[in-house]
Amino acid sequence: MVLTDHHTLEDIHTKVMHEFSKTLEMFGLTPADARLFVTLYLHKDPMTLDDMSEALGKSKTSMSTGVRGLLEQGLVERVWKKGFRKDLYQANENLYKNFMSSYIQKWQIAADEQKETLKSMEDKLEVQYKDFTKDNQMQLANNLYKRMEDMIQFHEMIAKAFYELDPDHHSSTQ
Repeated sequence: MVLTDHHTLEDIHTKVMHEFSKTLEMFGLTPADARLFVTLYLHKDPMTLDDMSEALGKSKTSMSTGVRGLLEQGLVERVWKKGFRKDLYQANENLYKNFMSSYIQKWQIAADEQKETLKSMEDKLEVQYKDFTKDNQMQLANNLYKRMEDMIQFHEMIAKAFYELDPDHHSSTQ
């Protein structure tokens, strides 16, 4: 009976890890980084790179790379424990806030970069517009200019929507 219970618990643990990893992949994490985060999140105590390597069956180098990426996104933190010489890591606890903030920040950066790129191309089109001599070129340029305006507005709307969704924005205004 104990073996069956352990086997069932292990199955459930594996399924939970797999399912939650799929959710985290939608936030832009690689499958490996998603599994690493879930491992850290499910483990009650901070883990060393060796612990992570053993738990996931991956190399220590792979774990180091994964943890570095999760640290940069603010999803994992390095912790200190008296008497421990190795680095310890744990998942940040506030899942919604941390993942939404990280995801939103990526979207905002991408939207801003695309908007600036489109504005730069729009400026180039304006400069070249006076050189167009044929009516069809002017019409094509006008249509392109209008579409670029729509695209810039689209990116501004994305940035605004994500700003309003950002849990960091809401916590500072409430």
